[in-house]
Amino acid sequence: MKVVILAGGLGTRLSEETGIKPKPMVEIGGMPILWHIMKIYSAYGYNDFIICLGYKGYIVKEYFTNYFLHKSDLTIDLKSNSFEIHKSEAESWKITLVNTGDDSMTGGRIKRIQKYVKDETFMLTYGDGVGDINIKSLVDYHLNHGKLVTVTSIQPLGRFGALAVSGDNEVFSFLEKPKGDGSWINGGYMVCQPGIFNFINNGDDTIWEREPMQNIASSGEMYAYKHHGFWRPMDTLKDKHELNEMWNKGNSPWKIW
Repeated sequence: MKVVILAGGLGTRLSEETGIKPKPMVEIGGMPILWHIMKIYSAYGYNDFIICLGYKGYIVKEYFTNYFLHKSDLTIDLKSNSFEIHKSEAESWKITLVNTGDDSMTGGRIKRIQKYVKDETFMLTYGDGVGDINIKSLVDYHLNHGKLVTVTSIQPLGRFGALAVSGDNEVFSFLEKPKGDGSWINGGYMVCQPGIFNFINNGDDTIWEREPMQNIASSGEMYAYKHHGFWRPMDTLKDKHELNEMWNKGNSPWKIW
């Protein structure tokens, strides 16, 4: 089963980083968050990726084109313009890098990779969120209910600390980052049937999260896989710093490999 990753957005809320690289290439622990996402899938044996490129997509192409050399020990002979590889670390990944347009919306990008997934069930996620998602359980759930789409739903952390206050204003508990208002949101890590392409009808301007997903849901063809574990997006510089801090302290729940 192929894994489609949306990696073409501008990432405007991370402009300190994304002025020079696409958002999925912003690093956690010295490796792009895109790599972390791919490692999550790879841990469950899914190694065939389709990456939807847009903004500064050439950087992603150059990264994976040179990945083998980046992860190897080399002796370079400048005089003969040759090199010898002594030790290498290679992933068992097949990666299809597709230019889906600098200005395409998410639905437009998905539509453009239809010819690469053909008539097969495929997975779909965003290039900016990590979690300890049980991919096997997710796929099994999707195949069992037989609908068009399964969305991994999560309950995000609240933005502010929560106080539990007694009647006389005594604070008797404090939670730094409680769950939000109890709502479940789309955390990515979706499984899709090829029938979803029939719902993407407005070309590159189609936003997957609007008409297509809304119409699929109203047709009774979307189920939620509730994930109660760790999940965190990298939307802001603060998110990036927090994820790096977790990684550096050896407290990175998404590292399931």
